[in-house]
Amino acid sequence: MKWYRKAAEQNLANAQYNLGVCYAHGEGVVKDQVEAVKWYRKAAEQNLALAQYNLAVCYDRGVGCRDGVAEDQVEAVKWYRKAAEQNFAEAQYNLGICYERGDGVAEDWVEAYKWLLLAARQGVEAPKEHMTVLESKLLTPEQIAQGQKRAREFKPR
Repeated sequence: MKWYRKAAEQNLANAQYNLGVCYAHGEGVVKDQVEAVKWYRKAAEQNLALAQYNLAVCYDRGVGCRDGVAEDQVEAVKWYRKAAEQNFAEAQYNLGICYERGDGVAEDWVEAYKWLLLAARQGVEAPKEHMTVLESKLLTPEQIAQGQKRAREFKPR
């Protein structure tokens, strides 16, 4: 913890992320979700995709609500998108689910399909069930083709 904190205080994103993990799980420190979110945010603001993803999950699930970290779907989508645009597969999956359900964004099944497809192409299994539902019940063949086109045109940042 001593070295993570020293590095984190020097704005090293990976150390900030690791310090956040330690606080989130109570490893070497007393478990403190607010402190975890603080360090995830510092790393996320430096464009560390894993920190962006973890911060999004905190907002998505309202981690530590009693401690002041409230659920906020719009904020979750913001951070999922930042990580997803860096080709972070789990963030792509969760962003796809947000679009599928209309959580924090307008419901858009074609956009959902795009993000789920991108995550599935990286080996994430979870999107496949959602894609099957979209393909069989919700999307027209033209919409499926549009989602596939969007996925092909995706360029990570």
